[in-house]
Amino acid sequence: MSKRHLTQQQRRRIDRHQGDRIRRQTVDEALASQGDEQIGLVMVHRGALLEVESRDADGHPLRVQCHQRANIEPIAVGDRVVWRRTGIAGEGVITALLPRSALLARPSSHGGLRPIAANLDLVVIVLAPQPAPIEILLDRYLVAVEQIGIDAMLVLNKCDLLTSLPAADADSVRALLELYRGLGYPILETSCHDHSGMAALTERLQRRTAILVGQSGVGKSSLLKALLPEAEIALGAISAANLRGRHTTTTAQLYHLPQGGDLIDSPGVREFGLWHLSPDAVWAGFRELRPLLGRCRFRDCQHQQEPDCALTTAIAAGVMAPSRWQNLRRILANDGSDSGQ
Repeated sequence: MSKRHLTQQQRRRIDRHQGDRIRRQTVDEALASQGDEQIGLVMVHRGALLEVESRDADGHPLRVQCHQRANIEPIAVGDRVVWRRTGIAGEGVITALLPRSALLARPSSHGGLRPIAANLDLVVIVLAPQPAPIEILLDRYLVAVEQIGIDAMLVLNKCDLLTSLPAADADSVRALLELYRGLGYPILETSCHDHSGMAALTERLQRRTAILVGQSGVGKSSLLKALLPEAEIALGAISAANLRGRHTTTTAQLYHLPQGGDLIDSPGVREFGLWHLSPDAVWAGFRELRPLLGRCRFRDCQHQQEPDCALTTAIAAGVMAPSRWQNLRRILANDGSDSGQ
């Protein structure tokens, strides 16, 4: 019997799980070697100040406001860190960053990468009937998720609004969901108004470390409030003037879910750059094309005008939806038009 060949994503997941086991074995050793230093979990990122969850000498939960040492790479919510007290009550300093698994990051305005959340295994991309989905933003998120090798799920929040949309607009949203369902991405429809779909979402988040991402105004904070009714979470509204969302969440924050698992809320965006990825990584981020990678006639094929290019031949044959092909070209061109305008 021939051996079953693993995909690149499967290999990344296996390597990550093996690395997780090694990290769990070394955490206690790292803590023992740090003396009065402790290990904590970054819960909130407020610029230069990070809120770290740890435990006091009696084992009780403890929250500490920490700065990080200048020689440590940028830290994200979800990171596990080593910290020590500064002598001021409730304050500390982060002295080390423990090895992390999957990191969701985006380019910063300074030319580097800005970490968003660490140690994830699920990205929940939230859409809504209003504001209308920005399709290229959705594909940019999915390319980033595919590149780090973790799961993605699409949630259509405010699904009760579909009945109030013009028929053509409602059909467009439905067609979008069917496109991505056909690609193998799990789809959920939720409403914080009538609580539909919330039980299914709660089940999907159990024992996961997930992040809610999406454009402003799709109701990420409302979903979080429905999942954690006792948490103090600000809720925003849609601007009636332009049907765009207003930023409710301004900092990334991690919450522990009652049923087990962690959920990170992130600020809404209208852009998510990918210019730090190579063209090959972008092509690989569109999963319908991934099986064709490496099958071109020329090893250095740029998938442009080369003869016998497996990817362009497949696209011409209809393997990829026209909207996805258009988004792929725009991402490769790095035109910055994430907002679709």
